[in-house]
Amino acid sequence: MNPKFEAGVNIAIKIPKAKYDQTVSFYKNILQLVVSEQPINHKTVSRTHKVEFGHNIIWLDCVDNYTHSETWLQLTVTDVVQTKRYLDDNLINTCDELEELPDNMHWIQDPAGTVFHLKQHTEDS
Repeated sequence: MNPKFEAGVNIAIKIPKAKYDQTVSFYKNILQLVVSEQPINHKTVSRTHKVEFGHNIIWLDCVDNYTHSETWLQLTVTDVVQTKRYLDDNLINTCDELEELPDNMHWIQDPAGTVFHLKQHTEDS
C-alpha cells in the first residue's frame, strides 16, 4: 500500500517566549492578517494565536522552553493505521513524544528535522 499524502490546512510555528509578542504583532500589524488569540490548555504551549492565511491556518504557538522557532506542517491520509505500517516499512519512525496526540495521529520528521502532524483525512481537514 502506498498512501496518498495531502497537505493539511494547519501550519504551526513554535516560537520562543522572548520573540512571541513581536511575532504576533508582525502577523497582525505589519502583514495585517486576521489574528485571534485562542484558549489553550497544553503542557508545552503556553499561548496560541490563530492566523487566517488563505486556505490555511497558521498557529503561532508560544513555547517557553524553545531557543529558536520551528515550523510544523500537517499531512492528511485516508488511513492512519495503514500509513503507519507503510512508514515503518520504509524506516520512518514516529516521534510521538514531541507533543501529546490522540492515538489515531502521529508526529514524523523528514531527514532535515521538519515535523509533520500526520492525521486521518476528514471533511474539515
